[in-house]
Amino acid sequence: MTCLDILLVFDSTLRLATPLILCAMAGLISERAGVVDIGLEGKLLGGAFAAAAVATITGSAWLGLLAAIGASLSLSMIHGFACITHKGEQIISGIAINILASGATVVASVALFKRGGQTPTLDRDERFSPIELPGVEAVGDVPWFGPFWRELVSGHTLPVYIALASVPLMWWLLWRTRFGLRLRAVGEMPAAVDSAGLSVTWLRYRALIIAGVLCGIAGAFLSTAHGAGFVREMSAGKGYIALAALIFGKWRPWSVLGACLLFGFLEAFANRMQGTPLPVIGEVPLEVVLILPYVATVILLAGFFGKAIPPRALGTPYRKER
Repeated sequence: MTCLDILLVFDSTLRLATPLILCAMAGLISERAGVVDIGLEGKLLGGAFAAAAVATITGSAWLGLLAAIGASLSLSMIHGFACITHKGEQIISGIAINILASGATVVASVALFKRGGQTPTLDRDERFSPIELPGVEAVGDVPWFGPFWRELVSGHTLPVYIALASVPLMWWLLWRTRFGLRLRAVGEMPAAVDSAGLSVTWLRYRALIIAGVLCGIAGAFLSTAHGAGFVREMSAGKGYIALAALIFGKWRPWSVLGACLLFGFLEAFANRMQGTPLPVIGEVPLEVVLILPYVATVILLAGFFGKAIPPRALGTPYRKER
């Protein structure tokens, strides 16, 4: 494998990890506030459909992005209404959102486009185009740095850069601001936050609002940047893998980023393995290649990297004492 091949694998890793990073950051802020967010998969899928459908109808990827954020926010608020306002079971609410998104996207797609659960293929103007960063031409011939800047750093779509920026922003928000301190306190000791005169309900709703925005951007990336339209179940379990990365990263932004990049690398490497014979083993069957990232997820979550301790109030509805 040449240096260029290695760069291309890492380039693919960034793209494949983008929805994982955004969904994992969404899950991070939600669960740091004490709300289990199993519904990441449903919000990702709903956002992907809304982005592709609106981009198809209006011809604008930007309107598609806004629609994706709106759809994801709506599902996030349904989750909040069920498990924050009405103290419902958070895991059941999240699973219900996943089921709702899975069925509703197909029904809406058939009703609008009559194409068997998918949208028409988007034109180039209806999708997010790669962004060429300054200096690509100037440093293109510089050994090592030129290919690195051209192939790995430059040439990604806007959601990729948003995903990478979301990690330091989430770290700063949660560990360097008063709002973040209160949010983490809600996930650990909500009664103490309530006794300080702060609204536990409003803090948790704000966490879900931010999570909804991030999942909407991830969904828009799937259908209007990485892909060229919506296909039924196109999220393909990425919301669940983001949850796995969240647990594997022990609810810390930089560790979660590393886990997402690891899962993205495994998928990128698996894609490169297709049709490539390996020494002694020979050509690996396609089915093995496709299942490799998911098998790795199960192995990592089996406790191989140590016990992950979640926020103490995670999954526990807060009932104010009278």
